[in-house]
Amino acid sequence: MSRTGKDIEVLIAGAGPVGLAAAIELGQRGIRCLVVERNDRVGYSPRAKTTNVRSREHLRRWGIADALRAASPIPPDYPSNVVFATRMNGPELARFGNALNGSRARNDLYSEEAQWVPQYVLEEVLRQHAASLPGVEIRFNTELTSFVDDGRDVVSRLKDVTSGAEREVASAYLIGADGARSSVREAIGARMEGEGAFSKNYNIIFRAPELASRHAHGPAIMYWMVNEEVPSLLGPMDSEGLWFFMATKLANDVDPASVDPVELIRRGTGLSDLAIEIVGRDPWVAHRLVADRYEKGRVFLAGDACHLHPPFGGFGMNMGIGDAVDLGWKLAAVLQGWGGSELLASYAAERRRVHERTIAEAVINYGAVGNQLVRQGLEEPGPLGDATRREVGELIEATKLREFRTLGIVLGTRYEDSPIIVPDGSAPPVEHFMLYVPSAHPGCLAPHLWLADGSSLYDHFGQGFTLLATAGDGADATPLIATAARLGVPLKLLLPGDKRLPARYGARFALIRPDQHVAWRGDALPADCEALLSIVTGRMKLDASIGIAATAA
Repeated sequence: MSRTGKDIEVLIAGAGPVGLAAAIELGQRGIRCLVVERNDRVGYSPRAKTTNVRSREHLRRWGIADALRAASPIPPDYPSNVVFATRMNGPELARFGNALNGSRARNDLYSEEAQWVPQYVLEEVLRQHAASLPGVEIRFNTELTSFVDDGRDVVSRLKDVTSGAEREVASAYLIGADGARSSVREAIGARMEGEGAFSKNYNIIFRAPELASRHAHGPAIMYWMVNEEVPSLLGPMDSEGLWFFMATKLANDVDPASVDPVELIRRGTGLSDLAIEIVGRDPWVAHRLVADRYEKGRVFLAGDACHLHPPFGGFGMNMGIGDAVDLGWKLAAVLQGWGGSELLASYAAERRRVHERTIAEAVINYGAVGNQLVRQGLEEPGPLGDATRREVGELIEATKLREFRTLGIVLGTRYEDSPIIVPDGSAPPVEHFMLYVPSAHPGCLAPHLWLADGSSLYDHFGQGFTLLATAGDGADATPLIATAARLGVPLKLLLPGDKRLPARYGARFALIRPDQHVAWRGDALPADCEALLSIVTGRMKLDASIGIAATAA
């Protein structure tokens, strides 16, 4: 066993989407980090297929949104439809177009559309980009077996699972992005709290090249099969005949391992003679769990290591990527010397509320799967069956809308009561699962716009903080720019000159964080610019007596 010096700044356990996103967020800021993964590659038993609007905006910021689009095994013009039917050879019940905001048409609300793409494809794009960054190293077949946080360093023991060789590595911080069975979570004594084991589900990956031509429902990203025999859903993983199939809420006395997956798919789809090749099986149980703590000392948790929920709404992986972004820029700021202790303390304060709100939405969605939607006589011919199908179709349209129209959750995230957000006295927008009203209320995501030259407003934000002047020449921003330079805080002045911005932002100035959330806004800079920057960078605790909050117009 050898011992190295502190030649890395952050050790990341787990090379899934969350760990790789953290490496990118850190690596693009010049932070040296090592990602270790006990498996030999990315993409084991991936369940996620939706890279949502917000995650793709992060990919755009990292310069790889187009790379993911190009890597997709599903054509870019493939329609983002969700179809509900009794079976693949049965009558249609309901349909949602532009589900999850996957249309390529430009929308002023966001800079990137959602993308239906298998998680393993996303992981490979993230891995390639992370590995290309100076200072980022990724080691597969490497397990984190233990660590000690001595208050100055985290000394971790790593094991090569192939050779058995061990070594120790010292880092300033450790991120546990090691999934639902996180050993890092266990080591810091964090406990998952909530409701576990809602029900059994069975995810199957299979190859059936004839399936796309054997049904009459047209192209879609998901087909929900509502029937009494095998309530289930399926969707394409590529354009060559690879599909996923999910049987939901199996009876408690059913052992998925004892079920013939080919027979299950045939019964669920109604295609009794469909040629099927099973590629993978993944039984899973739905949970609603959140860790009682997200950090201890120099060790932090992200992604499934600190929150688990049913995968309905496409939130899980994307929420974990959001964790990585929030934690990544804050760790980088502290390591680079311009971020203070309150910055890291804000991680749990900001993300926990996001997790709880999003998980509650996923649980609602899981409460209305095919098992709950089916009605007796749904597949009967004649007037009675027709009436039942109309009834179920109306029920689907009323209850499943919130699962496929999710901008209020995806973009409506706001960091309320954060110690590094300066309030302005205004009321925040009302939270809604579907409706997203752009707002520059402090803590909200900065409102987006497509500018006259065709670029996204977000494309012009700096890697550090951005002071957006919605009107004028920015001459009166000089005190804040000078103070930032003196304190070493990266700050870019942005003057887009778009006449829509004053109304959209509700103030003359908006100070935007590296993660594109608004930290402060006002019609004039505060008298104490140093206090403002000290609060938003975590060097000073927010105190109402400081008097830097300027009420927006």
